[in-house]
Amino acid sequence: MKAEDTVTIDLTSKSAIADQMVVTSGRSNRHVGSVADRVVENLEAAGLSGIRVEGTPHCDWVLIDAGDVIVHVFRPEVRAFYNLEKMWAPGGAGLTRLN
Repeated sequence: MKAEDTVTIDLTSKSAIADQMVVTSGRSNRHVGSVADRVVENLEAAGLSGIRVEGTPHCDWVLIDAGDVIVHVFRPEVRAFYNLEKMWAPGGAGLTRLN
């Protein structure tokens, strides 16, 4: 789906909410929604159930809670505003760039 600037953040020693966080961007609301839909489809195809999704009506920021992994899909401006990478991986510790 050509998501951009994808990073993973290791949360195992930082939080009990999940083991990993994935943060990525789409170029527009429509692209964010498409990326999020594909992620959910792939997770379900892999056998995961009980996936929770928030933010799909506007698609500025879609959060996908897959249990041990949380995926955030942002429009670039919204991602820059919230800056989750800085909050969860200060100094880049535990941050892995995938693109």
